Amino acid sequence: MPKISHRAQNMPASPVRKLVPFAIKAKQRGIKVYHLNIGQPDIETPQSALDAVKNNDLKIFEYALSEGNLDYRTALNNYYHSLGFTDLTPDHFIVTNGGSEALNFAISTLCDDGDEVIIPEPYYANYNGFANTFNVNVVAVSSTIDTGFALPPIEDFEKKITPKTKAILICNPGNPTGYLYTREELQKLADMALKHDIVIISDEVYREYVYDGKQQVSMFEFPEIAENCIIIDSESKRYSMCGVRIGSLITRSKKIHDAAMLFAQARLSPVLLGQIAAAAAHVNDTEYILKVRAEYTHRRNVLVDLLNGIPGVICPKPKGAFYCAVELPVDDTDKFAQWLLESYSHNNETIMVAPMSGFYSNPELGKKQVRIAYVLNETDLRRSVELLSDALEKYKLEFNW
Repeated sequence: MPKISHRAQNMPASPVRKLVPFAIKAKQRGIKVYHLNIGQPDIETPQSALDAVKNNDLKIFEYALSEGNLDYRTALNNYYHSLGFTDLTPDHFIVTNGGSEALNFAISTLCDDGDEVIIPEPYYANYNGFANTFNVNVVAVSSTIDTGFALPPIEDFEKKITPKTKAILICNPGNPTGYLYTREELQKLADMALKHDIVIISDEVYREYVYDGKQQVSMFEFPEIAENCIIIDSESKRYSMCGVRIGSLITRSKKIHDAAMLFAQARLSPVLLGQIAAAAAHVNDTEYILKVRAEYTHRRNVLVDLLNGIPGVICPKPKGAFYCAVELPVDDTDKFAQWLLESYSHNNETIMVAPMSGFYSNPELGKKQVRIAYVLNETDLRRSVELLSDALEKYKLEFNW
């Protein structure tokens, strides 16, 4: 029998996808499953992107440049100029196969075996997997639901810094919480990065989707950390293009850029057709972004109000992204989420949620929380909350909880 590596044995399962087999079996039994568990929007991809793929006249699907083709990097550069970062050039961008590969490049560029990355939790669960791949340790600093998952006190970060600390990784606005960091919070992180000469990796893939008249503050707005900052970006959520697998690593640091390029060259090239689609999506996209933002705002308002109307449920109002971190009146959300798919239905319908134990370094901290994505239309969201409310009552009765 083949031997499996310790790295593979230690790789954590995705809390978002580990329940998929149970969902498949539920559907095979004729149960309709409302997917609140995954950030796959039902918003249509821009027609310009679809047309660019359908109507291309390529005769050969050749390798793209390892750093990404110039046409697409120019489109990205123009986009960042529109955000006010006019000092950037196409040479500051490395195009990647999704934001995930950009994160892998960032971690592998900065860290050796046994090094540490500090991350405020709860955090995007796959950060664990990325770190594990390179034998890097995640050091968590906990935020809490009672503050809406605001940045923990900066002193809590200071206590965690050691000679092995190479970076602080944030997601802004956040997955899974939807929290939007303030300029004051980010300034504290920038000051700390300078003080200890560590890098801020800022995952900003949900930048467009912030609400209530607020604007996302990018770590690029702190020029003092130009040499200590990496931005992670992606087209997946911006344009509802999860399947094209196009992201980017952006840094003003030539030292970091040149090192990351070695990993980009080793994997040959990013997706050619994905770059064609993404470049087209960036052209005259203002109307699209505003329309989608308005739709997510409405869905958020409907969902949060309904959830907070269920006795015992706590749901802070997210300021960005399209996720809610929700506390439920149950004993164990992993158990509850599986029960929803295996044992519960109402009129042959049920819901699928993402237990948040996998979004924490200590699973116990997420034992009563789930992440819910408002990527479904209003009718489906309303029905999903009806199902959740009914399921909570039945779950309590069945387990005498």
